Amino acid sequence: MANSGSVVRDAEDFITGKSWRVYLTVLLVAGAIYLGCIVSPPSLMDDVDAVQAQIARNMLTSGDWVTARLDGVAYLEKAPLVYWIIAIFYKIFGVHDWAARIPIALSVMALAWLTAAFGTWAFGRRAGLYAGLCMATCIGIFLFTRILIPDVMLTFTTALAMWAFLRALDEQEPHPRLWAFVLAASLGTGLLLKSLVSVVFPVTAALIYLSLTKQLFRPRTWQRLRPITGFFIALAIAAPWHILATIRNPPYFSFSLHGGPGEYHGFLWFYFINEQVLRFLNLRYPRDYNTVPRLWFWLFHFLWLFPSSVYFPAIAKLSYKPVDRAGRARLLALCWTGFLLIFFTFSTTQEYYSMPCYPALALLLGSAMAAGGDWIRRGTRVLCGVAGVAAIACLAIFVAVRNLSTPGDSSDVLSRHPSAYTLSLGHMLDLTFDSFAYLRLPLLVAAIAFTAGALGTFRWLGQRAFLSTTLMMALFFHAARLALVVFDPYLTSRPLAQVILQSPPGKLIVDRPYYAFSSLIFYTNSDVMILNGRYNNLEYGSYAPGAPNVFIDDARFRSLWLDSQRYYLVAYPKELSRFENLVGRDHLNLLASSGGKLIFTNQPLDHTGLPPGMHYLSAASKNALAIPPLYR
Repeated sequence: MANSGSVVRDAEDFITGKSWRVYLTVLLVAGAIYLGCIVSPPSLMDDVDAVQAQIARNMLTSGDWVTARLDGVAYLEKAPLVYWIIAIFYKIFGVHDWAARIPIALSVMALAWLTAAFGTWAFGRRAGLYAGLCMATCIGIFLFTRILIPDVMLTFTTALAMWAFLRALDEQEPHPRLWAFVLAASLGTGLLLKSLVSVVFPVTAALIYLSLTKQLFRPRTWQRLRPITGFFIALAIAAPWHILATIRNPPYFSFSLHGGPGEYHGFLWFYFINEQVLRFLNLRYPRDYNTVPRLWFWLFHFLWLFPSSVYFPAIAKLSYKPVDRAGRARLLALCWTGFLLIFFTFSTTQEYYSMPCYPALALLLGSAMAAGGDWIRRGTRVLCGVAGVAAIACLAIFVAVRNLSTPGDSSDVLSRHPSAYTLSLGHMLDLTFDSFAYLRLPLLVAAIAFTAGALGTFRWLGQRAFLSTTLMMALFFHAARLALVVFDPYLTSRPLAQVILQSPPGKLIVDRPYYAFSSLIFYTNSDVMILNGRYNNLEYGSYAPGAPNVFIDDARFRSLWLDSQRYYLVAYPKELSRFENLVGRDHLNLLASSGGKLIFTNQPLDHTGLPPGMHYLSAASKNALAIPPLYR
């Protein structure tokens, strides 16, 4: 355990810049993983996260940076900062899928650096390095930043607020006023990322900490934290957008605790009462989310913080007495983590909701890893066993599937479990043994990664073992990215977008909700008509005064489809019989298929000049035997 003298020396190193090697190492590791995954292999936009990318594009092209819109419909549930940042990168680099991902990648790098800096200040350089590497290589951050959600940015502002809070209170801190202002600015910025929870988490954790350390009612505490000045700083950052969004999306005041079809109460009601209060009570409408069982929500943190989570038992051996900087930082990390986990135990729960406590856990893990001891040695041996078993499993699957054929795209051998897709690991249930034949290269790279990790943790203990684990995870994440590229046709609709872009002009219709084909809309950048999809996140905005009439039912679809104007319809194969009953088989020209999705047009056309590598189906496709097996 780092003693007080070493902490003081490391604090001096932090101030004078002698810890730059720690920060550079952490930034290089995080950059190699996250920026590397953007550059190579190509990172396509999934049908999950293209919504965020399209909102940012709409803001940029329309000039309306206040109200988020999809297909012209107000999308009122999210704070706008992530859209603004993506739009700025569009302005710099142009509208590309990879440009939309840069802000998230940079946020992970910034979060890893911040965790390392916090750990160095609190515990010393070695602990700071391990804490930063934990953030850069943990599975949860990689998994939950694959899509464009602002939670990693919220995690950064939360961690910065917690560090600023401690530094403002630190009697040895020469600039407490500056850190009090940083705390306030972090809270204000968080409000533009994810609304009230961005303030509730750090403020409540700080109050619990002040109560435990008997500082809550000391005038000196509030003199250093400057809450009144901080309140106005946070207000100056967050209030302008909230006021403008309220003014532009009336009615202004509604306190109803009920929402339902056809009801529209304005921005303020939906954003605060529906999204904050009713979601917490699991009464939010529409209910388009799933809830992880509470026990799994807690236990999954062994996976989200892996590989460093093997050292969780060593955390119990640390001192949490607030007698020095290290003890105070550990106690705050405990309050920070405990409140957040308990909060979501009594609320609706998604796996990534607890991401803001990852830096706190990383700080505790980094401190324990630097202290060493029996539990750290045991954890390294456990990690060696896990890596060894994973390496053997990857090699065994690789050998078993090396001679299997891989016709078509990966969707041909996947199963479907739509009810699980609201969960982050939902698509894992779609894997079949035959699907691993499409993953030969990722399996091989993963096997190499786990072998390197197993050998490193078998041969060494301490820092060398930790660095070999870092190398293992960096290689493994690139294997995972290679696997995602293989499943791109299944996860994204870009191949279908290419077909539409190279076909004669026509109006696009998507079957069911916007989200199902959001990447198709992103890559074609077209307005669409939504068939029987007036639910989930666009339902509320569709009832706003002046909302565009983009939602159609079966009767309207039939009238349009049988008209002389060209239309394109994108749907899933299971709906084929439904459309045959609606418009007749002779009026369904199956143009192309990819990733378990189909494109129909109401007027025949040839396929000259269309992109290669697709399943093309002409008039002969009206014979069921001509349709690929997945679609029959």
